[in-house]
Amino acid sequence: MNRDEAFELIKQVLTDVVPGADLDALSPDENFRDGLEMDSLDFLNFIEALSGRTGLPLPETDYPSLNTLNACADYVASRTPTAY
Repeated sequence: MNRDEAFELIKQVLTDVVPGADLDALSPDENFRDGLEMDSLDFLNFIEALSGRTGLPLPETDYPSLNTLNACADYVASRTPTAY
């Protein structure tokens, strides 16, 4: 998965977890937990859904790398195979 694909997937997962979320108003470097007013359960649902959609294990130690759209896209793209 390339970075653009990862970015779009993350936006889809966020929309699934936080219905009605205005992702266009969210800066790619803004902490989306704060920007979307996600509580800890919302974030865990996001992590679980993202793991399910990517097949990646997402250990708790990596959660700080998954708080912004850009950081999350970098994380996912660097850990998934790229289709050629």
